[in-house]
Amino acid sequence: MTNYLEFEKPLAEIEGKAEELRALARSNEEMDVEGEAKALDAKADTLLKELYKDLSPWRKCLVARHPDRPHCRDYIEALFSEYTPLAGDRNFADDHAVMGGLARLGDIPVVVMGQEKGNDTKSRIERNFGMARPEGYRKAIRLMDLADRFGLPIVMLVDTPGAYPGKGAEERGQSEAIARSTERSLNVKSPVISVIIGEGGSGGAVALATANTVMMLEHSIYSVISPEGCASILWKDAEKMREAAEALRLTAQDLKQLGVIDQIIPEPLGGAQRGRSEAIEAVGKAIQAELKALKKRQKGDALKKERREKFLKMGSKGLTA
Repeated sequence: MTNYLEFEKPLAEIEGKAEELRALARSNEEMDVEGEAKALDAKADTLLKELYKDLSPWRKCLVARHPDRPHCRDYIEALFSEYTPLAGDRNFADDHAVMGGLARLGDIPVVVMGQEKGNDTKSRIERNFGMARPEGYRKAIRLMDLADRFGLPIVMLVDTPGAYPGKGAEERGQSEAIARSTERSLNVKSPVISVIIGEGGSGGAVALATANTVMMLEHSIYSVISPEGCASILWKDAEKMREAAEALRLTAQDLKQLGVIDQIIPEPLGGAQRGRSEAIEAVGKAIQAELKALKKRQKGDALKKERREKFLKMGSKGLTA
């Protein structure tokens, strides 16, 4: 069953009518409705192109949060072979919001990790909706240490509304864990690639997005705060999230122009949720190409220096540049 977003309601009506006609034909073989159904399909395709031709920042937020978008686990299962998950932070617990381990991307051995939101009620609760606790970031640090020790490239898949803001997380040093993860990302000598596949929210995303190359899917978002949170602070009204999304410059297109990210990966028409395998394949090709480019370009201390300088320069480029 297709989940339609708020702005896709006209599309839902047309596609629903086409499916109703086909359902009638299945129940009565004498009915010939294929011509009408195909006309509705053509109308739906035209409307889909129109809707996604120039999405507003708020609509991009809705697409980035779509429940049917492929998540971290989907990418790992489809793109990586010989995946061996590693659990726990060797200190407190295993945070299921962050998954990662050793794997191969094609013929390249890597360490892969990312935030996993889950895809149904049970798994979303288990994964805490992709909101990591301190032990999740300490697990990420452990994986980065492992990659650095054996000279393995690091691939990070970012998809989180933000780090978990609960009392227990704060008591166990949430901000310190995020800062340590960011610091470790800056200091490893291995090539680091991050891909924002859905939401890149706040420090919870930055902790896994401090990389030599940061890529974003076309309709993903990356921001210091959610539009709702921003609207609540600035206007004391969460309903002003559309204005906040516009002001935050959280789209891949704006962030590429600002120099915050390095590459935009195109999505299938209608978003990654309408073409899951195509989106996953595009991400895999982009990561492989960038890993080969990084390997040829620089190694060790030079990679580390390039990464640090890149983030120190951030903010010097404006939208008018």
